[in-house]
Amino acid sequence: MYQPISRKLAGLDEASILKDAGKEIAKRLDMPSRRLFGQRALTLGGLSMLSGCSLTDGNSVNAMLQSMSRFNDTAQAWLFDPTLLAPTYPESMIAKPFPFNAYYPESKVRSIPAGYKLLVSGQVAAKRSWELAELNALPQISQVTRHICVEGWSAIGKWGGVRFSDFLKLNGADLSAKYVGFKCFDEYYTSIDMPTALHAQTQLTLSYADQPLPPKYGYPMKLRMPTKLGYKNPKHISEIFVTNTHPGGYWEDQGYNWFGGS
Repeated sequence: MYQPISRKLAGLDEASILKDAGKEIAKRLDMPSRRLFGQRALTLGGLSMLSGCSLTDGNSVNAMLQSMSRFNDTAQAWLFDPTLLAPTYPESMIAKPFPFNAYYPESKVRSIPAGYKLLVSGQVAAKRSWELAELNALPQISQVTRHICVEGWSAIGKWGGVRFSDFLKLNGADLSAKYVGFKCFDEYYTSIDMPTALHAQTQLTLSYADQPLPPKYGYPMKLRMPTKLGYKNPKHISEIFVTNTHPGGYWEDQGYNWFGGS
């Protein structure tokens, strides 16, 4: 998925790139939607993905790209408006079928162990496990929103489940903590910032198109965030933890932008 870096970029110094990037971000502050997903490959978010490449000048360029990625995370967090909702759509626009997407082929979708329980840990009032029936018994909401993939495609789907902010409060989570992390049965892992976790459209998803969430979409549950790119939406969740220690992520630890949204 990575693209080779040009020799011109390798010759630039970090200060010049960060200066130019700062000017570009400043120009975009007044954009009505502030959603820059479609331009990700041309911004620092796209360039940060290059840090996994094999580069001829080694550590200096990698260090530069890591600095760019950190700068990008800070800028995106600054631009993020926790009260701004992502667009919603009529059900007539739902993709049929909704695309499968993972770091493995659909034939390798994981089977979930019998007696599944979701573990909630970290900075919460009490560590506990949730059975699927208990989660389904909680108040449910639904949304018809667009999933945007970093690979360049998007699709609209209908997702149902528990508002994630309500779930965190129900577990006595420390809402002043910096991060919420996720571990998954398919060995995927990721993490998000607390403001995104508390966003009104962030959802602990249990259903798709009014039916139990199919395995290919993340059974028994996934996290749905229309304010984030697709790789930030974990599937087959086994554990949720609240922390002040940066947890990283499967793709993020390989060079993808950590904030991954707007």
